Amino acid sequence: MANLKEIRNRITSVQSTMQITSAMKMVSAAKLKKAQDAITAMRPYAEKLTELLQSVSATLEGGAGGQYTTQREVNKVLVVAITSNRGLCGAFNTNVIKQAKSIADSYEGKQVDIFAIGKKGNDVLRKTNTVIANRSEVFDQLTFDNVAAIADVLTEKFISGEYDKIEVVYNQFKNAATQIVQTEQFLPLAPVATDTPVAAADYIFEPAKEEIVLTLIPKSLKTQLYKSIRDSFASEHGARMTAMHKATDNATELRNQLKLTYNKARQAAITNEILEIVGGAEALKG
Repeated sequence: MANLKEIRNRITSVQSTMQITSAMKMVSAAKLKKAQDAITAMRPYAEKLTELLQSVSATLEGGAGGQYTTQREVNKVLVVAITSNRGLCGAFNTNVIKQAKSIADSYEGKQVDIFAIGKKGNDVLRKTNTVIANRSEVFDQLTFDNVAAIADVLTEKFISGEYDKIEVVYNQFKNAATQIVQTEQFLPLAPVATDTPVAAADYIFEPAKEEIVLTLIPKSLKTQLYKSIRDSFASEHGARMTAMHKATDNATELRNQLKLTYNKARQAAITNEILEIVGGAEALKG
């Protein structure tokens, strides 16, 4: 009977786990809808802003916005790793951490530091790499102004020469089940990647094109970082919803197996009791 009690306890434990994972799945599903709507609405704006900036800057002669586009010898690199503050979301954080470490290893002999956005990335990366800052609090109130402040810090580190290159690693949201790890160069601004020359459109610019570019670049950098963090935020909830769905399914399967084992054990115990009673009755007859 002790064996039956142990199985009953395991069934109760698994059912409690099922309730937790199922509740977490529903919470993440609710948050995912809002986060997905936010990144879906923002992407066209961010992409159009980048396209406009590249189009205008490509028609300029000389180095307009040179402080943002200066290509220096790369000796000091800053990797911005965007993870989450909480776990239970599958390989979401692990994939970004692996990519950040891979980037650091690729710059052999160079100084590579980490700028963490998210508690999980900070906790792991600081054990093997130099983490200069952790801005996990941005997820408490994810607004453009809060992210813009981080973008200003990163931009200043590049302009001052503290770092020669800044790269951003994050999960890009595709759907609830798929997140794609992306590595994007934040600074210096990469030149337009195209095989065809950019045609100079017959536009009248007011103010001058150079002034427009210098105004657009900081705004574009802030928007780019905000989009990356928004992408990561939506990906986190999608990954957690998927992970909790799988966990609930696994717990359901385990519970069913335990119930079957319990019923078999109970039937065996009942059969043994009947055999003992019959055996005792036969002994009394003898």
